[in-house]
Amino acid sequence: MNERRSLPVPDGLDGMRLDQAVSRLFGLSRTAAAALVEAGDAVVDGFPRPKSDKVVAGAWLEVTLPPVQGAFVAVDPVHVDGLRVVYSDDDIVVVDKPVGVAAHPSPGWTGPTVIGGLAAMGHRVSTSGAAERQGVVHRLDVGTTGLMVVAKSEIAYTALKRAFKEREVDKRYHAVVQGHLDPLRGTIDAPIDRHPTADYKFAVMSGGKPSVTHYDTLEAFPSGSLVDVHLETGRTHQIRVHFSAMRHPCVGDLTYGADPTIAARLKLTRQWLHARGLSFVHPHTGETVAFTSEYPEDLAHALAVLRAAA
Repeated sequence: MNERRSLPVPDGLDGMRLDQAVSRLFGLSRTAAAALVEAGDAVVDGFPRPKSDKVVAGAWLEVTLPPVQGAFVAVDPVHVDGLRVVYSDDDIVVVDKPVGVAAHPSPGWTGPTVIGGLAAMGHRVSTSGAAERQGVVHRLDVGTTGLMVVAKSEIAYTALKRAFKEREVDKRYHAVVQGHLDPLRGTIDAPIDRHPTADYKFAVMSGGKPSVTHYDTLEAFPSGSLVDVHLETGRTHQIRVHFSAMRHPCVGDLTYGADPTIAARLKLTRQWLHARGLSFVHPHTGETVAFTSEYPEDLAHALAVLRAAA
C-alpha cells in the first residue's frame, strides 16, 4: 500500500534538486527518487515539478511513497532491557541506550532497536525519515552506550536534522584509549571514508568526508587514558577511527586494533566509549537543554580496574 507523506522542505535542503531532496528525506536511492518524481508522485506547493527543479526551504512537499519492499524489517514494538528514557515531551524523547542495541532496524540486524523499544513504551515518534528510521536524527553504534535524542514531532525532526547538519549540537563522549596521547589535549582533523578492503570498517582516507574530533585527557593510567571527546562532525565510527589512526585505539575495540590482552584483563567485550553528554536548542521552546549519562556497569568496572592499577 502506498504511503502519502507531507512536510515542509528543511532549511538544509534549500537549493537542492527535487530528486536529490526526495532521496535525502525519505532514504531512497537517487534512481528511485528520480522515478518517483517523474511519475508525478512528488508535488511541491500543490504542483508536480521536474526532477531537476530546485526546492526552496519552507515549500510544502507532498510525496507518495511506494510500499517498502523486504529490504528492511518493520519496526515492531519490542521491550529493550536497559533502555531508559531520560526526558520526554511532545517534541523529543532522549534515551540512555544500553550496549547491544541498534538505533533502528537495518539489513542483517535482528537484535533490539531504540525505535522498537520506544514503540513498546508507548512513545510515538515523528513520521519523517525513511520508514525504518522514522524520527532518528543521529545514531550510536550498537556497541556504544549513552545518550540519543529521537524526534517525536515533525517540527522537531526538521529542526534537529538541521542542527546536527550545521554542527549546532554539542555531543560529548568519554573514551578510554590505549597509551598516553601527545599532546594531552588536541584536535584530530582527518577525512574518513569506507575501509578499502573491509566493508564493515571505516578508515582515514584522502578524499574522504571531512572529520574533526577534539579531545582532552581527563586521567592517565599505566596502560591507557580517559579522554573527553567533543565531536565537531558525526561520521560513522569517527572516534574509533580517529584514535586508531593515532595508534591509540579505544580499549576493547578489537575491530580497530585494540590489544585483546588489555580487554580481557578489564573484562571488556566491546569498545570503552560512552555518549556522556548531549546539549542542543529545544526545537519548540528555543531554550538550551542538556543531558548527562552515567557510565554503564561494564565501563565503570573497567575504569575502576585501571584506577586501582594506577
